[in-house]
Amino acid sequence: MKWKKGLAVAISAITLAVAIVGCGNDAPKKSDGQYKVGVVQLVEHPALDAANKGFVDGLASKGFKDKVVIDQQNAQADQSNLNSIAQRFVSDKKDLILAIATPAAQTMANATKDIPILGTAITDYESSKLVQSNQKPGGNISGTSDMNPISEQVDLILKVVPKAKTIGAIYSSSEVNSQIQIDKMKAYAESKGLKVVEVTVSNVNDIQQAAQNLVSQGVDAIYVPTDNVVASAMGNLVSITDPAKIPVFGSEDNQVKGGALATYSVDYYQLGYQTGIMATAILSGEKKVSDMPIEVQKEFKLVVNKEKLNTLGITLPEELKKEAQMI
Repeated sequence: MKWKKGLAVAISAITLAVAIVGCGNDAPKKSDGQYKVGVVQLVEHPALDAANKGFVDGLASKGFKDKVVIDQQNAQADQSNLNSIAQRFVSDKKDLILAIATPAAQTMANATKDIPILGTAITDYESSKLVQSNQKPGGNISGTSDMNPISEQVDLILKVVPKAKTIGAIYSSSEVNSQIQIDKMKAYAESKGLKVVEVTVSNVNDIQQAAQNLVSQGVDAIYVPTDNVVASAMGNLVSITDPAKIPVFGSEDNQVKGGALATYSVDYYQLGYQTGIMATAILSGEKKVSDMPIEVQKEFKLVVNKEKLNTLGITLPEELKKEAQMI
């Protein structure tokens, strides 16, 4: 009977070895051959929605439409929602995560160091502590930046409002990337002899009061960065600034559609599309996320709200009319 006992032990050992090998080599694909991609969007507003759509289209453009199962989640600007989504994505062992906006990316980064994470609608990954450097991320995060051409935005304000002496700035106190943009804008504006007045908001309910504050301080124009809180309620802002005949200059075309006068626009759909292309390279094994530099938009279109010109009684200079896209 000893041979039977020996055989049983051998079979048990083989079974255990197979189980161990199986646990250590989980396939990156589901049994049906599809990758699991989690998408977490900070909040619903046109710019982030456009980035989301661009990402999905970018995947499809490289033949991944039927190769991925996309789990779409919106955190509704709630940190507890972000935490729950992150935990679920990690538990579900997603093959890749797209984080739309800085808080979403930071939460995902805290949740996993193994799953590849791509971000979009993020201004500066390095300053946000998401990567070692924008050129060499080094970890499990890369993506696309929505840094807008800030010096050109200030120059635009001076061309449209040549007598401007004071520029107002309104942004969320909780968004580090908004602060980065305002700091850059302030430095450049002051080099042009302009005074900058800053006000911050915590949520959309603060926007009208902040706008009234800027109006009372006699600003000649207002600059808005790519800020998620303000972008969610442009109507609240211009409901105060329009009657005061103070033009608002945004950072992307959806802000102009929402009531701002003009901007050299960040194209969020295109940024999302670029991020989708990056995702296909990671999923196919062509590239490692740690080796992929942060990508940026290289050309910006001047977008102008034609109706707002009439509302504010502003005539666009001829040099700008030639390049402007009226919406």
